Amino acid sequence: MESVLDLLRQTVTSPWVYLLIFALTAVDAVVPMVPGEAAVITAAVLATSGNPDVVAVLASAALGAIVGDHVSYAIGRGGGARRLTRFPEGSRRRATSEWARRAVDRRGGLILTTARYLPGGRTAVTLTMGAVRYPLRSFLLFDTIAAVSWALYNVLLGYFGGLAFERDPLRGILAGLGLSVVVTVLIETVRRARRRARHRATARR
Repeated sequence: MESVLDLLRQTVTSPWVYLLIFALTAVDAVVPMVPGEAAVITAAVLATSGNPDVVAVLASAALGAIVGDHVSYAIGRGGGARRLTRFPEGSRRRATSEWARRAVDRRGGLILTTARYLPGGRTAVTLTMGAVRYPLRSFLLFDTIAAVSWALYNVLLGYFGGLAFERDPLRGILAGLGLSVVVTVLIETVRRARRRARHRATARR
């Protein structure tokens, strides 16, 4: 375990760590399997010693998330928009795309901000927003709010985890990651419960 921690410390004390965090969070926005949150939380835990700089970790994570979300949006706007127009009138896929468009028009900011905390959800939402041609200026505004709040959340999880387990950084990392998973599961559970409730209410009408 000590050798693992030594390797982590060597990595995060390198000046390249901020570029690594930026790259991981950017790619994570498009490919959910990439451990963007884990990288941010780990760096924040070890930042309690003063290196890396916690503010720079926050800035790198937020900027990476914004860039990655915009890449996903551009992919959706380029390929997805063309596919949506090809769906036949009255088809199930056309109806689904129209529903997505209406939902994004009504609550786009809230959907984007919430989805940023769901690894697979944020990619699906940014692709969809691009495909339905959600206004880029509004997307930039709400995505910046979402990315900064997401980065701050992960940095705080890691930083306070590092303070709580100052003598055992590995436990701090595991605690931060565990809390992140718990919060993600809670958000997804609440989201699914609300969706089921809406479906029941619609079925009763």
